[in-house]
Amino acid sequence: MIIALIVIVVIVLLLVLWAVGVYNGLIKLRNLVQEAWRQIDVELTRRHDLIGNLVETVKGYAAHERGTLEDVMKARSAAMAPGQGPAQQAASEGMLTQALGRLIAVAEAYPDLKANQNFAMLMQELSSTEDRIASARRYYNANVRELNTKVESVPSNIVAGMFNIGKEEYFEAVGEQREAPKVDFGQRDSDIPPPSSYAGHEAPSAPAAPQAAPGPDAATGPGTAPESTEGRA
Repeated sequence: MIIALIVIVVIVLLLVLWAVGVYNGLIKLRNLVQEAWRQIDVELTRRHDLIGNLVETVKGYAAHERGTLEDVMKARSAAMAPGQGPAQQAASEGMLTQALGRLIAVAEAYPDLKANQNFAMLMQELSSTEDRIASARRYYNANVRELNTKVESVPSNIVAGMFNIGKEEYFEAVGEQREAPKVDFGQRDSDIPPPSSYAGHEAPSAPAAPQAAPGPDAATGPGTAPESTEGRA
């Protein structure tokens, strides 16, 4: 009787220790997810500030592009709205990136703006920020994936359900919306097709063999064809 009681106590103790270990692991993962999201939020705030400064710079050169400028500011305001979850934030940021792409297309039509040092610096900082956002997103999603796997897997899902630890949302880009805006006013990365691929142009033929110079008795007057050299030594 005593042995059976001891066995039961040991089993219960092992189950409690296992549950504590699983719970601590879930809490650690949840904290990592929250920490990773705070890092994304920092970079997104910096992105929004840079875009605001970029709009002000473009406005000085292209104030009449009012519709494009307003679209960017509206999308920026939507992306800065508080209380958005990761999925909703990703959608808002995607809309902002699309509006920003149209603004950059407008900037290409203004040589003075393209040459503006402040504009170039803002675009460089924005591109760097986009790279950091992409890196932070990968780290965040990796932690979310690990947490969600634990929450859904047996038997750790039992502990997760007991302590109300649920799944987290991914912060996913939609297509290429979260890629850093590419600014290259030259043709550094352009794939220029060969002449043969242009409509109305034929592929260049092989160079003709050099012909012998006409003899002294060859006619050189206008409209006279040069004497054929065929058959000469």
